[in-house]
Amino acid sequence: MQELPLNKAFMLLEPGPVVLVSTAIRGENNIMIISWHMVIDFTPQFALITGAWNYSFEALMKNREYVVAIPTVDIAQTVVKIGACSGSDTDKFRRYELTPLKAKSVKAPLIKECLANIECHVTDYIENIIFIYWMQCMHG
Repeated sequence: MQELPLNKAFMLLEPGPVVLVSTAIRGENNIMIISWHMVIDFTPQFALITGAWNYSFEALMKNREYVVAIPTVDIAQTVVKIGACSGSDTDKFRRYELTPLKAKSVKAPLIKECLANIECHVTDYIENIIFIYWMQCMHG
């Protein structure tokens, strides 16, 4: 057994799976990764944790909508690369050859290469926790 400093212990409990979150603002699409999320009860709601430290945060708060895309193991290495760069200087759809598709109820794009895409609307924001209501799940 190995001792960990308290500020690293949270990593042992971090939820998963890592999902892709797409946003759109000023005519530009972006993708970020999120691993801090949870389903809330048996209602069609879940929460994710993000904040101003993420480039996509402005789009989330301004448009109050986004897409949660569930990646497959086939694109696992791409997911890691997406998390290692910023949308502030990288077009991640182009760089990682992902296909944006038009969503039915949000401006953010679906990601064709993912297993499923969930169109989401932000319903509440409390101290870096975004609560959302999902509208529609599109399976790949």
